[in-house]
Amino acid sequence: MSPSHRLPVPRARRVRLVALSLAGALVAGGVATSVAVASSGGDEPVTTANADTATRAPEADAPASDTAASAAPAAVTTSPAVQAQLDYVREHWDDTESEEFGVLGDTDCVNFASQSLLARGWATDDEWWYSDSGNAYDHSDAWLSSTALMEYLDEHPERATALTDDERASVKVGDLVQFDWDDSGDRDHTGIVTSVTTNADGTTTILYAGHTDATFDRSVDTAITELHPGGTAYYWSIPE
Repeated sequence: MSPSHRLPVPRARRVRLVALSLAGALVAGGVATSVAVASSGGDEPVTTANADTATRAPEADAPASDTAASAAPAAVTTSPAVQAQLDYVREHWDDTESEEFGVLGDTDCVNFASQSLLARGWATDDEWWYSDSGNAYDHSDAWLSSTALMEYLDEHPERATALTDDERASVKVGDLVQFDWDDSGDRDHTGIVTSVTTNADGTTTILYAGHTDATFDRSVDTAITELHPGGTAYYWSIPE
């Protein structure tokens, strides 16, 4: 592993979406539904029911339950920084090659999550950095490893606050989700939260995107009950 060093950070694209919300809500069978329409623009924050509802298609292999048809998305305010992060994720979630960051074989999830944080505006430091060699194996441990990233964020509360799955109602779009598949205490997978929905029964549905395997809008519940039964989800809440 190369010695820790500080690298210049590419300037993240700033994107604004102006949401045109339909007045009121449609109520059917006791379930409220809200709709948002987005268009591109300048720098002000935007308020939408879901940061990318109007332009994003559900993940192709997601079960019907992942789309949460009976859910009412809660209105959230998305800053330009978070929107830039989400735009990056949407554009690159299925990329298999990157000249700038490289791809880390079948464990590229944290490399991709770190790229999304860079697009959000995070600055590299002596522990969390990437090499400009284009070789993913040259990046720092915290940039590449789910467990190392957990330890890094735990030591930097100014960057993120740890949440358990019991606190998922506090999770926001743009936060990180990490998984412990075997209850070992390590983190085995990392994704970026793309949707947080409050359901009619008061529960919260969280969708995420990530690399290895390439995923967009996969349900956290699907991951820990169907794909990896017994797995546990954790979150890192990132201040805007």
